[in-house]
Amino acid sequence: MNYTEVAELKMSVLPLLFDEFKSRHLDKQSERAKLFLDFIEAGGESLLHQAAFDAIHAELHAEDSNMWGWPVFPEKYRRFENAATQKFIADNQDKVQLYMYLQWIADVQINEAQALAEEKGMAVGLYRDLAVGVADSGSETWADNGNLVMDASIGAPPDILGPLGQNWGLPPLNPQVLQATSYDAYIQLLRANMKHCGSLRIDHVLGLLRLWWIPKGENATKGAYIYYPVEDMLAILALESHRHQCSVIGEDLGTVPDEIVEILRDAGVHSYKVFFFETAEDGGFISPEHYADQSMSALCTHDMPTLRGFWHCDDLKMGREIGLYPNEEQLAGLFDDRLECKQGILDSVAWHGYLPEGVGRDASLVPMDAHLSEALQLHVAAGSSALLSVQLEDWLEMDKPVNIPGTVNEYPNWRRKLSMNLEEIFAQEGVNRIAKRLTEVRAKAS
Repeated sequence: MNYTEVAELKMSVLPLLFDEFKSRHLDKQSERAKLFLDFIEAGGESLLHQAAFDAIHAELHAEDSNMWGWPVFPEKYRRFENAATQKFIADNQDKVQLYMYLQWIADVQINEAQALAEEKGMAVGLYRDLAVGVADSGSETWADNGNLVMDASIGAPPDILGPLGQNWGLPPLNPQVLQATSYDAYIQLLRANMKHCGSLRIDHVLGLLRLWWIPKGENATKGAYIYYPVEDMLAILALESHRHQCSVIGEDLGTVPDEIVEILRDAGVHSYKVFFFETAEDGGFISPEHYADQSMSALCTHDMPTLRGFWHCDDLKMGREIGLYPNEEQLAGLFDDRLECKQGILDSVAWHGYLPEGVGRDASLVPMDAHLSEALQLHVAAGSSALLSVQLEDWLEMDKPVNIPGTVNEYPNWRRKLSMNLEEIFAQEGVNRIAKRLTEVRAKAS
């Protein structure tokens, strides 16, 4: 997917549609115009911040394609409250309103999608994702009034797999300001993201308890944990979840402090169970039947290789090509670990009775095919988790990942398309078969 060219193509048409909207609706004060104006009023300052930022960015980017965010804007435009910025808004109200219109259209469309899901009888409908932070070069930081700590970024501390830790380049929310402002920024964030969905996944949900803060310009080894008022934040989360009738899934992978496990459970947050990560002390795989009821289980996630890619070690081979591993010795160890992991998976699936007839028991000789893929998915689906997540990539037997964590330019993250469009996908006999079988297994499990 070439997002730049797609955006340019769309922006050659969208302003024309906005002009048509103005003449047909705004100028005539129609009912549709009233809906748009109500959206602007409800959006308040945050909508103005985003629209003004987009309008200025578009004008500057047209002159210089390297204009990637406000840190490289001309000095006079580097803050929302600057006099030059306010003059631009006053002088270019039509351009600013164009971006409000685009936000409105997007909001209407996602609302219609959720309404259609509910009409079709879907129990959840849309499942949205709340990122752990905001870009430090976007509108939120450009117009920030103290909610964010711009002299720090969040990440992860050093560990065995990452001796330098991780720096995500995202400014953290200031816990003291949150409390002083009655958590207004946090509440608005939850409301905006729960607005048109039946379930919300919170990335790095442990951030409600603590975040690894890193001083600006330093690497992650210089960071420290800063704690947040977790009980207040979870109480607010529960309240907004109830108000919006939106379930919450907390991405709690990795090292989880004992102190938050019970707190999250008591607050009604579903944990995240990824089959490949759920192992016992002896190295064997925990049966999905033993997962917590209050959880969502998954075989793979968007931050992992696809099932086929994992089984054939395509991620390790690609990692070698793009230089993710420091030496061949480490890589050889990863290949050995993968074979051991695959053997454990085969043994577990066979023990639970899901391994198809004719599929061998030696992981070094068994390829990933449609039959084994289906067996693994059914094994996880039969577990005790209240929710199940599946990936279309695995139904389509794709091997390329959509995202490789830790890479920027080495791999085209979030640009890989599905191998078929939706109409083609659900015209596939194999896809309809596995969808039917998963539905049957889930009905028995529940």
